[in-house]
Amino acid sequence: MIFMSQSGLLDRTREAEWDEWYVEHLRIMETVDGIHSARRFKSESEGCPPSLAMYSVEAIAVFEDPYYQKIRGMGEWLPLIDRAFYCRNLFEGMSVAPEVPADRALWVVDRDTPDLVLGDVGFTWLISVGLDRSTPYRGIAVVPPGADEALAHEAGVAVYKPFTP
Repeated sequence: MIFMSQSGLLDRTREAEWDEWYVEHLRIMETVDGIHSARRFKSESEGCPPSLAMYSVEAIAVFEDPYYQKIRGMGEWLPLIDRAFYCRNLFEGMSVAPEVPADRALWVVDRDTPDLVLGDVGFTWLISVGLDRSTPYRGIAVVPPGADEALAHEAGVAVYKPFTP
């Protein structure tokens, strides 16, 4: 399963501090039994959450684990989170989050049906199965350098760049 947490700060002047906190938060999240990877991406796409964390999760039971319950969430950053961008979704459709090399981008689009085709970009369609369920389907694609980001933006696709290794 793929768990995605999207967010943004109300006060962008504190972004460098938040970035530091987030690196440590992801490291800690990877210590949860059943979380196999954790990575953060950033976007400058207008209207989309500026931050996306993507995790490979073994099963929905991970979210009931007492250790996970203790360390999850935004901690001291919660009051500074822009609620317009905050959502957490659990998806089926991939067992492991895709590898996104530093020179690539992750394109993300939400749809009511898995119907978007953009040139030769092949989206993998994930089905929302838990948590906020803010979208029925999410398409994701790892896109090489030089891909037409203007076309992506026109189609409502958010372009995320890897931020953590």
